[in-house]
Formats: sequence, C-alpha cells, structure tokens
Amino acid sequence: MTRRYAPLPIPDPTSGTVVLSPERPEAGYWVGCPSVLYERGRFWLTYRQRRPRGATDERGWRCAVAVSDDGQNFTDVWSVHKDELGTSSMERFCLTATDDDRYRLFVSYVDPADKRWRIDAMTAGSPSEFDVAEIEPVLTAESTGTEGVKDPYVVRVGPVTYLFASYAAACSDLGLDAHATADIYNVGVTTHPTGLATSVDGVSFRWHGQALAVGEGWDRYQARLNSVVPTPGGWVGFYDGSASHTENYEERCGIAVSGDLHNWRRVTHTQAWLASPWRTGSVRYMEVLLLDGQWWLYYELTRADGAHELRLAKTPAV
Repeated sequence: MTRRYAPLPIPDPTSGTVVLSPERPEAGYWVGCPSVLYERGRFWLTYRQRRPRGATDERGWRCAVAVSDDGQNFTDVWSVHKDELGTSSMERFCLTATDDDRYRLFVSYVDPADKRWRIDAMTAGSPSEFDVAEIEPVLTAESTGTEGVKDPYVVRVGPVTYLFASYAAACSDLGLDAHATADIYNVGVTTHPTGLATSVDGVSFRWHGQALAVGEGWDRYQARLNSVVPTPGGWVGFYDGSASHTENYEERCGIAVSGDLHNWRRVTHTQAWLASPWRTGSVRYMEVLLLDGQWWLYYELTRADGAHELRLAKTPAV
C-alpha cells in the first residue's frame, strides 16, 4: 500500500532529473548537500563537492552558490575552497534573504581550532559578493553544549527565524581521540539528533536543544532535519536517518511532522520513506519546495557506481 504524508506521494528517486554530477564516477566523489531559496522567480542553490579521504583536497573541499531561472539549469555565482576557511571539511550551506534586501549565507565546517563542526554566517548585498573575511559565529560546540553542530536549515515564520541543525550529542565519557578524525559524526560514540535555535533578528540565535530525536530502528543513530514545508495544521519535515556510524554519509530519507516547529514527531518508524535502489540506498539532504501545485524535491542520490549526484524530482500536490 502506498503511504502518503502531507499529502505527498512517494516518488521514484531514480526518475529525477540530474542537476549536477560528481567529478568522477567513483565511490567517495559526491555533489549534493542542496539548499534552495526560491525568491522573485529565481532559484538559488547552495551545494557541496566532496572527494574521498586520501584524495587531493579530500572530504568537503568546495561549496558554491548557483542561480537558475527554471530550477534545473544552474550557473555558479560564488564559491569557496576549504582552505579559505582553514578547515579540513565543509558540509551543508543555507542561503536566506534578509528584510533589507540582502542575503545571509549560513555555512558549516570543521573548526580548525578544536576539530569540531560549527556554523557561521556571512551577509552580502548579492549572493555573488560573500566575503569569508566577514564571517561571523552562529553556533559552536561550546555555545550549544554539544560535541559539534552542522548542516543548517533556516526558515522564517513571522518575526522568528528558526535554524535547525544536526548536532553530536554531548557524551561524558568521550575518549580523548574522539575528535582526532575531525568528524565526530563518523566515530560512533554519540548520537546525532536535530537541534533548534531561534532568532528575532536573524543574526543572534538562542539554542533550544533537541527538536527531533533519533529513533529506535533504521534511524537510531542520526535524524537530521533537512527541510520543512507548511501544510494544513502544521509542518512536514524531511530528515536523514541512519542506524549506525557505518551508514554515515549514506543516510536515507524519513518524514516527521510538527505543529509548532519546536517539537517534531517521526512518522517513518519502521523504514525510510525514500531510498535509492543502488549500492547503499542513500537518498539524503532532501530539500523540498511547494510551488504552483507541485512538490519540487532536490536530493543527493547514491548511484550504481557509488558516487553521489544531485537530482530534482517533481510530483503534483494532491
């Protein structure tokens, strides 16, 4: 029986149009982590490129902002290399528009000072004008009381800006070398729920802690909320789940619901909502827009060769 949420029919992830392809057709080479801002008839995409460990410029080495008139064919307008941040890796970015017709870009990367993930932001008059010299702190391991925080998704409702972020839960008996790899998410010593921070000015955020907990089955290790869409009576959210650190980087997509954005309830308890038929089955970083009676789903998909590509699928709202 086909299940529906929000009300969204289950799409075929392999039928989506390829938006961006990886550098090489090999495992460890990815392009994805999409975040999409639709404003004034234009689509603004942020994405990340990654290479496998051991390669030149390994891990998350480049992030970019691109623009499109049709939501499918994008042209880069700005990019950053990980060396510009002095970091070993970058992950999801998120672009937002401000009240004064400017743009704010939230970035997540490994802090070179303590090897913990953090979230910062930059503001500019145009998405092509961001300057890493003007970066400002938003959330850190210290400010959130966690072992690291990353992958921001930002949405504004009325006067309040909500920032959802995956975090590594604090662990009292953490080993001294837990951060040696500069990726606590890949170690297996702690879980990774989604946390929430809010702001009234879009700049200074208050950390509230857990908003979406990990589950007890397929998503018992990670539950990373990637996007939320308003629906009658509340919100539907799309999150990445994994059962252990061995599935890190290869998560599948689940669905959660909320009535207030602060408290989320998972509805995909026994299995993922969406998965790839190839290799690890990963469909992750689902960014969803509801435009002109259609669901637009941007996602990172594991291919048959083990590489990840960025796709777009559209399905009618019912």
